Amino acid sequence: MQALLNTGSTINEGKLAKGGNKYSEEYTKECAVCWMCAEDYAILGCPEKVAVISRDGKHMVAVYPKVTEAMMSGHVFIPRSIWANVVVEPDTFSTGSPRYKGSPVTVEPTNEEVLSAEEIVLKLYMGGE
Repeated sequence: MQALLNTGSTINEGKLAKGGNKYSEEYTKECAVCWMCAEDYAILGCPEKVAVISRDGKHMVAVYPKVTEAMMSGHVFIPRSIWANVVVEPDTFSTGSPRYKGSPVTVEPTNEEVLSAEEIVLKLYMGGE
């Protein structure tokens, strides 16, 4: 399914991040999620986990779907976090800030493991575990 990815803070994400709990299970449960509407979730087959894939197909992150009436069909949301950072558009248009809103992504069911923030950093940015 093609979708537009938006990211941003949630109250709990901010509380946990500012409190120094980015490696906690609670932070993973709050941020390793992809909000979507019930219609899109049903189209995907109601999976336990989804892969969110960058427009160029080079980057993928596995997260848990979160069905909510807050989302319109064709739009998904991942709280501002390492999970979102894996797939946001890197273009800054000379602003120094990546495109956190409106990044085209593909969302599909997956059996991939949902990694913790620490595991993502080790795997993607440190070259392994």
